[in-house]
Amino acid sequence: MNPSVKIFSGTGSQDLALKIAQRFGVPLGKVTIQKFSDGEFQPIFLESVRGDYVFLVQSTYAPTDNLMELLLMIDAAKRASAYKVIAVLPYYGYGRQDRKDKPRVAIGAKLVATLLEAAGADRVVTMDLHAPQIQGFFDVPVDHLDSSAIFIPYIEQMRLSNLAFASPDVGSTTRVREVASYFNADMVICDKHRKRANEIASMVVIGDVVGKNIVLIDDICDTGGTLAKAAGLLKDKGALSVRALCTHPILSGKAYDNIENSVLEELVVCDTIPLKRPSDKIKVLSVADLFAIALRNAYENKSITSLFIHSQLRNRERGF
Repeated sequence: MNPSVKIFSGTGSQDLALKIAQRFGVPLGKVTIQKFSDGEFQPIFLESVRGDYVFLVQSTYAPTDNLMELLLMIDAAKRASAYKVIAVLPYYGYGRQDRKDKPRVAIGAKLVATLLEAAGADRVVTMDLHAPQIQGFFDVPVDHLDSSAIFIPYIEQMRLSNLAFASPDVGSTTRVREVASYFNADMVICDKHRKRANEIASMVVIGDVVGKNIVLIDDICDTGGTLAKAAGLLKDKGALSVRALCTHPILSGKAYDNIENSVLEELVVCDTIPLKRPSDKIKVLSVADLFAIALRNAYENKSITSLFIHSQLRNRERGF
């Protein structure tokens, strides 16, 4: 007999976890977070998980309590004799710290991977890692989902003419190139130079944008400064319109002001991180269906390759 499936949520991803559970076809599991006066907390499962296939949904955006909460939930599930414990991180925090790019710094993405494994995670499901090679930091299986499965249908239904795709920095060129290839569209690069984190010193556009409707694509929107500056530069260079698609809406600092005061037609994001407040310029697309399918396939030992853009592109080229 197959083990039962239980889906639980941390406090940082309750709305998304509820949608995933509904689409999977199981009720969201009951868990409570006991808090102490000194700020310490303790997750407690309010139902048995013995012998169950347990999915724990929690994006690890700031504050770090979200990460610590997930680690404690993994440990609690393992100690309660769960059959398998799968950490589902729609947004993988500390993913930008994926290498030593300067002396005497930590590699935070590797440390988080080590912590998840040490806590007892048997598998990790996540989406749009800042650097795909982070998967190699794990010694357990990692299912790395691609938000293009969400964004491509949205782009198709807009039916934009003279479509071109732009990368707001050199680091996003691979993901932008894949989407541009899917649409047989041109690609543009906005090459930026930073003096320090979250502060752009200069930016130049590589490619022709005159008379084109530009779609900027990135994995993270943090302060929104890069997107706002790139959009303004693209318009100055002759673009008809500029909109942006970003997977993870961190939106810290003056992000909302930067986006709302920019020339962007819209910013389309996923619900991997809940918005702090609504905005007329920000549209949210849900990843719940995609994650529900991925979790179902993981549970049933089926492939999830069909959820990736490279598989869609390959099938398209073959005429499937």
